[in-house]
Amino acid sequence: MAPTLRPGNSRWRGLGQFTPWLLLLAGLVLVRFSKGAGFADAYALLSRPFWPGSAQREWIVAASDLEQKSRLSLLEQDNQRLRGLLALQEAGAAEGVVSAAVIARRPRGWWQQLELGKGALQGIAVNDAVLGPGGLLGRVSSTTPATARVKLLTSPGHEIGVWLPRSRRHGLLVGLGSSRPQLRFIDRDPDVRPGDLVSTSPASTLLPPNIPVGVVQAVDEQAAPATTAVVQLIAAPEAIDWVQVKTR
Repeated sequence: MAPTLRPGNSRWRGLGQFTPWLLLLAGLVLVRFSKGAGFADAYALLSRPFWPGSAQREWIVAASDLEQKSRLSLLEQDNQRLRGLLALQEAGAAEGVVSAAVIARRPRGWWQQLELGKGALQGIAVNDAVLGPGGLLGRVSSTTPATARVKLLTSPGHEIGVWLPRSRRHGLLVGLGSSRPQLRFIDRDPDVRPGDLVSTSPASTLLPPNIPVGVVQAVDEQAAPATTAVVQLIAAPEAIDWVQVKTR
């Protein structure tokens, strides 16, 4: 006898063809409303055997300890720097020196100028000498009651007369818009060599005398019309956040 097809069996067989698609649709709806939480849980369960063991845990702990020690060292260095600034401020009050914070710099004029958080109300005036840690930085170019603008020694075209104590020669320090200004001489043989100290002139009336400025790094004896030299400033302008203004 030939098998007969029952209407119910064909109906279930037809629905069975759509079962994978219905399951896929239900899975997508579940992911949509659970925001992937189910997949995250499944991944966590499957990857648990591969989680860091005791050796990896020791590495993590060691790295954490190193981070804490590094932070402590940086905090100690910052504390020492602030203590030094406080000492400078206390000493400056008795010497006619105003300590001021650098509050702004222009990225395009990084080697040209900086803004101070003190001004005319604190006695700062145009052409006052501005000192950083170790030496001269520049001069005050303008003031407001609460701020002052400093023209750096590295500013293009900025010129000041300087003195070489070893050879007892004068020169002209000229800013080039870079970290190292150029030292120019009038004499063809100024007796200058790398390592020579550069300072303000002991006879200067525009700047405080005998203030360290920089150290000669390289000498060009073939320059025309006279010898020139490259000077590394002692007070690096790129690392300055506090200054002292020598008021007159």
